[in-house]
Amino acid sequence: MNSFGQKLRFSTFGESHGKAIGCILDGVPAGLDINEEYIQSELDRRKPGKSEFETARKEADEVEILSGVFEDKSTGTPIAMVIYNTNQKSKDYSNIKDVFRPGHADFTYFHKYGIRDYRGGGRSSARETAARVAAGAIAKLMLAELDIEVFSGISEIAGIKSNVYDYEAAKKSIIYALDSKVEQTQKDAILKAKNEHDSVGGVSRVLVKGVPAGLGQPLYYKMDAVLADAMMGINAVKAVEIGDGILSASMLGSQNNDEIRASGFESNHAGGILGGISNGDDIVMNVYFKPTPSIFKEQHTVTTTNEEVDFALKGRHDPCVAIRGTVVCEAMTALVIADMLLLNMGSNMSGVSKYYK
Repeated sequence: MNSFGQKLRFSTFGESHGKAIGCILDGVPAGLDINEEYIQSELDRRKPGKSEFETARKEADEVEILSGVFEDKSTGTPIAMVIYNTNQKSKDYSNIKDVFRPGHADFTYFHKYGIRDYRGGGRSSARETAARVAAGAIAKLMLAELDIEVFSGISEIAGIKSNVYDYEAAKKSIIYALDSKVEQTQKDAILKAKNEHDSVGGVSRVLVKGVPAGLGQPLYYKMDAVLADAMMGINAVKAVEIGDGILSASMLGSQNNDEIRASGFESNHAGGILGGISNGDDIVMNVYFKPTPSIFKEQHTVTTTNEEVDFALKGRHDPCVAIRGTVVCEAMTALVIADMLLLNMGSNMSGVSKYYK
């Protein structure tokens, strides 16, 4: 269960404090221009240690392509990429060798496997998401060929909500804030929690433009279902909304329906998806991240032998995991859309004939 996708399928490997992490991406059509600098730039957006709003762990996150690319073009064979870990401090975790950290996967991994890598959470660490971003960068290169773009930004931190969604502003913001007018207040909330040895949650808003109508597989591989699956598979994500999401439950049908004219839909309450299939409008999602569970307050927990203890965590951790998490949301979204495009090639004969011509 370390793989994702159907036609475009990737598998990741590695642990937080292991030698390396990486992925194998299979299904990329031959002839795609592979811009390694672009892949690296996407990893740089996610990498740790860039500011006081992130973990102090500094990783270069330099990607190395091992296979599937020849003379800067995909060959149609699996693309393998590796990212070496260079800044582990495993000794920071020696005090939790036999202790379960509240809010983490320590407890569940141990009870599932009977063993766990306590160094930074091992496989359950968000460190693994760097490999997803590398795979997602290649998916973005595929989507760019069809003028499909994926954007994201932070719309809420510690309950402080954006009033506008400016994706260009988010690109320039160190916390990827969508609303520059509340950005400083959001930053202050992060630093306040950090200084109090605590953490805050946040919301990533994802926007996809240029998606054609007709992508998505009824009934059990719906576009919205797979997007939700992809988002919920990201560390610390606890909820996903498509379009108006939860708000839809309190609306009338006459308010929630997106009426249609010859020029297109008059609104987008559906978030660009109807019946699990893209309708040609913008795809919009809200992805909710819980507060980073790694905090430095003394907490109650139990040991692997079920002994009650109090303990204080050591290490270097994000005070708000949503910030770097929004880059992972983009990557996973791009992988889903690219996968749906490849799946759609054989949905009707015109699509097949276009492909072979």
